[in-house]
Amino acid sequence: MSDANRRGSELKAFLFITVILFPVLAVAVVGGYGFLVWFLQVMAG
Repeated sequence: MSDANRRGSELKAFLFITVILFPVLAVAVVGGYGFLVWFLQVMAG
């Protein structure tokens, strides 16, 4: 694989991680924590 080809694929992977993966994971973690707190409050009364 040439350097330009590798650099392009690395850039695509970086953009995918920073634009799609990290925001989705952040929303999932915060939403999951909120759901857990809500669920524990419902169970505890």
